[in-house]
Amino acid sequence: MPLLDALARFNDAHPWSHNAHFHPWLMRQLPRRFDRAVDVGCGSGDLARLLATRARQVHGIDVDERIIDRARESTGPDLPVTFSVADALSYDEGAPYDVITCVAVLHHLPLTETLTRFRQQLAPGGTLVVVGLTREDTRVQTLLGLASVPLNLVTGWVKNRGRTAPRPVAMTAPTRPADVPYTEFAREVRRILPGARLRRRLFWRCTIVWKKVRGDVDPGRL
Repeated sequence: MPLLDALARFNDAHPWSHNAHFHPWLMRQLPRRFDRAVDVGCGSGDLARLLATRARQVHGIDVDERIIDRARESTGPDLPVTFSVADALSYDEGAPYDVITCVAVLHHLPLTETLTRFRQQLAPGGTLVVVGLTREDTRVQTLLGLASVPLNLVTGWVKNRGRTAPRPVAMTAPTRPADVPYTEFAREVRRILPGARLRRRLFWRCTIVWKKVRGDVDPGRL
């Protein structure tokens, strides 16, 4: 359709990172200081470097070797961050973690197994923060998606000051559309992470914040 093509051309000319947009919000969910953190699907390392301003040690992992190389190149030696080419379901260096973050990656992974893994790897009292994508299957999500279209155009124009720009490094990683419907996603989140704060957001995202209580039962027994 001509309109969709025009929107795509505008967005390509004025790109901005929807994921980085949530970084300030994400950091507000975390303690001022913590010991160990892992950023799952860290990409070029922007969030891992932010976490390192509060953490003693941050592990950034991604399955894309090329983007991990870029993350290492962009990270100063004074920051307590290590980057590894690794899979979320097998990596456990430094676990358990006081903080686990996962931004726009969960839809690339098996939902139930990954949420269970996060619960197992989080230290008692620790915090899990997820920014996720799901397939729209509710009226609220559809309305938020429609509202996001003009806001996306305005944000791209403002952030780029009206000029055309190349895509940020963080936006060069492989992507795929979400295939899990929101209602199924929400059901699994509430089953595996009881008490989690789940919210639908603008810019085609949803968020999870979950704090692991002391004495939490191993999800393997669920």
